[in-house]
Amino acid sequence: MRSIRPSFTVRRGRGPRRTSPAVAAVALASALALTATACNGDDDNAGGSPTASVTAAGTGDGKIRIPDDLRKRLKEHGIDIDKWKNGDWKNWNKQDWLREANDFINPIIKGLWDPDRMRHANDPNKGVDDNDISGDQGVTDPTPQPVKAKAVAPPYHTNAATSGKVFFDSPEGHMVCSGTVVEDPAHPGKSNLVWTAGHCVHAGKSGGWYRNMAFVPSYNNSGKSVAQLQHASRSEVAPYGVWWADAAKTSQQWIDQGGATGGNGASYDYAVIHVTPEQGNGGRSLEETVGGALPVNFNAPAVPKVKSITASGYPEAAPFDGQLLYQCTDKPGRLSLAQADPTMYRIGCTMTAGSSGGGWVETGSDGKPALVSNTSIGPVTSGWLAGPRLGPVAKGVYESVSKKFAGQ
Repeated sequence: MRSIRPSFTVRRGRGPRRTSPAVAAVALASALALTATACNGDDDNAGGSPTASVTAAGTGDGKIRIPDDLRKRLKEHGIDIDKWKNGDWKNWNKQDWLREANDFINPIIKGLWDPDRMRHANDPNKGVDDNDISGDQGVTDPTPQPVKAKAVAPPYHTNAATSGKVFFDSPEGHMVCSGTVVEDPAHPGKSNLVWTAGHCVHAGKSGGWYRNMAFVPSYNNSGKSVAQLQHASRSEVAPYGVWWADAAKTSQQWIDQGGATGGNGASYDYAVIHVTPEQGNGGRSLEETVGGALPVNFNAPAVPKVKSITASGYPEAAPFDGQLLYQCTDKPGRLSLAQADPTMYRIGCTMTAGSSGGGWVETGSDGKPALVSNTSIGPVTSGWLAGPRLGPVAKGVYESVSKKFAGQ
């Protein structure tokens, strides 16, 4: 689920059950902060504004250069960058919570994400009661049977090199999601792009951009237990560094409609962040550092043609603790939240909040894996996850971030 809870809701304390499409959607959002996947057929909706966005260009040497036009906009909000870095970011009043697409700002605060802070970050999801939405919501298949999440064998750098955790601050405190290193068409072999959920970067219609956003690839690479991590060094927890977001973009639909519960905006709940290393990295990109990046398929096949999808993430809600990487593999079904919105992929999976934003991977007919969705929503009681189908709007988000750094 997302660090902020997904858009569907299921009654707390009860196992998975069949619900109307609307109920299912509501149950998902409130329960999970997980990554979502794409949907079936030609359900993608290219309507609406394609994207919403981000700023501040990284230099690759652990510094972020703030464009003059952004400094001016921030001053209009009464925000001084130096004071921000010294603690003013903790102010979350309505004026200071930057909301608009181009207001994203994320200056590096070296050392902020230490092992203890990372270990205690929570998923932002919040549960909700059942919400019976009646009527035809489009194509929705029967609720899938739960698939038990399996722990990925460490070292993660060997068995799941593109996976990691996304950390950020919200008004509720330190938060966490999952993310995936993806290819950058503007920089083949040298990508600095990370795919995650929209609710992991922006609060949606009731808020704005989250702060102090950073990605840690292969978090807890050796798979240490909570007890072992109590005294772990930063290099043990983040062996491939801490990478700060210097740009972030999500769909305008998520910004306008997204919420912590209920499923609103879930079909467009995806985001792309561009990162730069907190410390100098010898000029190496994130992709070069981790040893790979996944291509993104914006034309994934309809559900009946998909044999299986594998979702990855770091679930932190019970019975998990957020420190280990897990995966679920299942044949997807369809979930429709609204007739006008793209249908979502849905799989059986017992991962909980914290897995939001994690990548959904499908192996195509060419035998090559590609990201087709991310965890978005799921019931509070877990048992299944749903993710958005990646179509024209998602492609617009992705390409806009890539093009922003094309000449750098």
